[in-house]
Amino acid sequence: MAVTDAAIDSIKDMIISGELAPGDRLPKEADLAERLGLSRNSLREAVRALALINVLDVRQGDGTYVTSLEPHLLLDALSFVVDFHLDDTVLQFFQVRRILEPAATAMAATQMGGEDIEDLRKILDSLPAEPSVEQLVANDLEFHQRIAAGSGNAVLASLIESLSGPTTRARVWRGLTQEGALGKTREQHVAIYEAIASHQPDIAMAWATVHVAGVEEWLRQAL
Repeated sequence: MAVTDAAIDSIKDMIISGELAPGDRLPKEADLAERLGLSRNSLREAVRALALINVLDVRQGDGTYVTSLEPHLLLDALSFVVDFHLDDTVLQFFQVRRILEPAATAMAATQMGGEDIEDLRKILDSLPAEPSVEQLVANDLEFHQRIAAGSGNAVLASLIESLSGPTTRARVWRGLTQEGALGKTREQHVAIYEAIASHQPDIAMAWATVHVAGVEEWLRQAL
């Protein structure tokens, strides 16, 4: 593993230094292994590891390339790890979400234009009058993801999306057990939307905090 780690670090250094840019093809395996002073097996293990976290893209018959290194690709591995956390730690993810999501909502209130705001309204309007829990959760996810994207910060948006695994389960529990959850969710979503549409970041942040904190408090009592 120490040799593989060294190979990973060597490839990482080539990318960080700019020697390999996003979209570039890595040198041939034999040439790269010789240059780095590694066995080809160690190099292959390093490439596999970096491919798993979306740093490299192995194309059979074509070669190995550096990916775009966009935040949504690199943080996808975080989402994978998040899914392994047990339900008794989901509260901690909500606490992180309570820090990130209001900030993203405030940014969206200053960044989102008319067309994006109209799309946000359409998401609200697409929820049926009497939705199933699954429809409510899906609509809630889409609403918050659209706002996060509207913040204009791709890293922040990707981090928020990475937290969807455990928080989605909590939303399902809430929808199944808490009376009035649907009405409260609709009301708070509308308030968040109106604050964004009127470009009031402080109010948007406040409503987003109330919205996330409400679910967090319910979850705290339920666990």
